[in-house]
Amino acid sequence: MKGIRIIQTLAKNTFHNYSCPLIFYHRHLYMPFRKLIKIDNVSDVTRSMYNCIEKMYPICRSITGDGIRKSLVILKNIIPLNIIETKTGTQVYDWKVPDEWNINDAYICNSKGEKIIDFQEMNLHVVNYSDPIHKRITLRKLKQHCYSIPEHPDWIPYRTTYYNRSWGFCLSDNLLNSLPEDEYEVFIDSTLKPGFLTYGEYLIKGESKDEVLIYSHICHPSLCNDNLSGLSVASHLAKQLQQQNLRYSYRFVFGPGTIGSITWLSQNEDIIANIKHGLVIVLVGDANYLTYKKSRNGNSEIDRAVLTALKDHKNTYNILDFTPYGYDERQFCSPGINLPVGRLTRSVEGGYPEYHTSADNLDFIKKESLQESLLVCIDIVNIIENNHYLLNTNPKCEPQLGKRGLYKKTGGSNNVNLNELALLWVLNLSDGSHDLIKIAKKSGLSFHEIYTAAKELYRVGLLTVMNDQEKRSI
Repeated sequence: MKGIRIIQTLAKNTFHNYSCPLIFYHRHLYMPFRKLIKIDNVSDVTRSMYNCIEKMYPICRSITGDGIRKSLVILKNIIPLNIIETKTGTQVYDWKVPDEWNINDAYICNSKGEKIIDFQEMNLHVVNYSDPIHKRITLRKLKQHCYSIPEHPDWIPYRTTYYNRSWGFCLSDNLLNSLPEDEYEVFIDSTLKPGFLTYGEYLIKGESKDEVLIYSHICHPSLCNDNLSGLSVASHLAKQLQQQNLRYSYRFVFGPGTIGSITWLSQNEDIIANIKHGLVIVLVGDANYLTYKKSRNGNSEIDRAVLTALKDHKNTYNILDFTPYGYDERQFCSPGINLPVGRLTRSVEGGYPEYHTSADNLDFIKKESLQESLLVCIDIVNIIENNHYLLNTNPKCEPQLGKRGLYKKTGGSNNVNLNELALLWVLNLSDGSHDLIKIAKKSGLSFHEIYTAAKELYRVGLLTVMNDQEKRSI
């Protein structure tokens, strides 16, 4: 493709082969229900997620540049990635890929040569995408290029100037207000020149060419929740999936926010039709409860799958309707694309004081939050992998379950076994108009209970899976 270069492929995509028992009374020759994915060493995986964030935290990232490349090298230690670069000036819909920005050093010194702020100690000190500069200026001039947060006087803000040629420094309000009248040396050793926009991509091939898209932005500098948490959870989700027998193919993309997803979409229109479900994973490491923002449709299968997973976890959660403001979901849900992509966060953008400040550090994220976020993502995958529209093959009255080994041997009890109740719900609602998510919602039972019942009923020949032609005729 024009303007594209692939730097490195670390591993070939794998295509899973399936060996499933023949069930002669079925028209399908495979078992449609996948083994549920579980994490056995969850404490080790949680520790690995946090360590990944620790390694990426010191790196100065932006929407282009070496910071993204260095971060992708760290992610490549977890999963094999293709690194793809799009040339500066490439037209991507209404946008153009910008010049590449890199920075080596920056500081402010007073007239005594003492460093007031030092980029090497905190990369948030420099406004992201600042032009290079080296000059002496007065305090009044300096303050015109300084940014602070008066309501949080000890914190350093994160500021950018991506599409406006300028320069600036970020510092605590206490430090800014303490600066005396003096002549100050300002120095930013940066470059802004033609280069590339970089993103990482990993495709895990499943049985079907239909895909689940997972996107997480990689453009922010030393901010842990936004979005090192999303990168770490998404990459560890990919690691858990890469050895599984999967129904769908899973495409993980780690790219800069907004311009990254726009670039990816513009260069991949040939596969957009294959994307059946999608999830943007960001801000999943703070102590707040999980929040899901629905897709543009509002009732797509990914929306219903995420809501079911959150409900089954029995912790507090929040649901938001789609709005055209936020992260990369707004690109995937734009009217000309309109993919079924939702967004999973804990706090939302701008929804916590530490957002886009130096307080979004390693102390702000919680290991237990990373763990829960990953486990919910695993459950979302389990649901979409095993969700089907089913037909009862014996729909005239209730079939005799006892002779099939699926019912209690002694009748007359007032206590209805929960698993048996799940069997009855699945049989009753397998009429072609309910998938398993709908059955779980209507019955009030967990998806796991409904899945287990459906799997057993399918095994003994009481259910069959509807094909696409049958679904279209309903």
